[in-house]
Amino acid sequence: MAKYTIAIVGAGPSGYFAAQALQNLETDDLKFSIDLIERLPTPWGLVRSGVAPDHPKIKSVSKVFEKVATAGNVRLFANVEVGKDISLTTLKEKYDAVVIASGTSLGKKLGIPGEELSNSLSAAEFVPWYNGHPDFTYLNPDLSSDTAIVIGAGNVAMDCARLLALEPSELDPTDTADHAIAAFKNSNIRKVYICARRGAEFAAFTSPELRELPDLEHTNVIISKDEINGTIARVGAEPEKHVKSNLDAMLNIASNEAHPHERTMEFLFQHVPVSINGNGKVESVTFKTSAGEKTINCGLVISAIGYQPQEANGLKVEGSKLSNTDGFISENLYVVGWAKRGPSGVIGTNKSDAAEVIKLLVEKLPTNPKPEFNLAAELDAKIVTQPIWEKINQVEISAGEPLGKPRKKLVSVEALLAAGE
Repeated sequence: MAKYTIAIVGAGPSGYFAAQALQNLETDDLKFSIDLIERLPTPWGLVRSGVAPDHPKIKSVSKVFEKVATAGNVRLFANVEVGKDISLTTLKEKYDAVVIASGTSLGKKLGIPGEELSNSLSAAEFVPWYNGHPDFTYLNPDLSSDTAIVIGAGNVAMDCARLLALEPSELDPTDTADHAIAAFKNSNIRKVYICARRGAEFAAFTSPELRELPDLEHTNVIISKDEINGTIARVGAEPEKHVKSNLDAMLNIASNEAHPHERTMEFLFQHVPVSINGNGKVESVTFKTSAGEKTINCGLVISAIGYQPQEANGLKVEGSKLSNTDGFISENLYVVGWAKRGPSGVIGTNKSDAAEVIKLLVEKLPTNPKPEFNLAAELDAKIVTQPIWEKINQVEISAGEPLGKPRKKLVSVEALLAAGE
């Protein structure tokens, strides 16, 4: 029997699905020992720090992750940073294969004047801030103005806009970070624009998220009916399935009567941002539209136009992903998930993606496995193992129960580590 040791760097969806794919390929003659390495004290990646807190059903995929983690051949090494606590070179030397599953954590830049102004933020900062990511508790966005602009045409843009436009008490039964709920409750924002650079037919929203918007109890959602009818005429009788589904959902929103809510979320298409304006701080955004330039006053801008991976550990970035060929980087190094293909698809997309890469990895394994590596012996870091993570998880869940929340998140590394003791 051959037993291979595999290191997976990143304990988010793509990392767990890569581990699951390895488990699925095990036979009586082929076994794997899998070390799942995560920089934060908490696993689950975007399921914990990226999925909107008012969409708890999406977070239920964590049950799959926990099943993978407790199958017997996976060891969790959380609170361990590759490049700091151990080098990628060492991992490549000691493991039969290494899989990068670290995602894409940097927000793409708009590349326009004024982007550096105070309160011009990236969704890559704002989303983890309201989700309690330890790296972003400092953010403290200024929500004192009455208008915010979100630039982007995908689900992340919609999440940012929706959380800004919600009646904040609607977040009380969610796992939104306490500091974010407090900020939203003190917010003066009542008007949120989602500004897409192209027409509605190019929007990357998914139709289930669009269809949910009319259900918001305290927020008007506005889309121009003329805009959508014009788009329907433009795309013709047989648009692609996802385009038709999105346009149908948008037309439904556009056909709804406005309610006397003080909170409004409005979609603007074919609005290309030209500049963010202000004296040290955001005061307005100027757009290029089909009718000419248009300036909208606002006090907050969030850019949600995509993500890209960080350059680290000598790995080359090409556009929105790490340089790779079908998941293969070099020698015994592979990549899965957003780091492989760029930020596209939903969480489940990572399952088929990981399965394809792991199949390639297994095909390229050497005949003779390397000796099993004792990673723990090489580390000085305070390791969060699976049992310690389960303790942290239970502390958060128990703290949330009397408040009617799925969990009350701990938002500092120190507090998370203390909960695991």
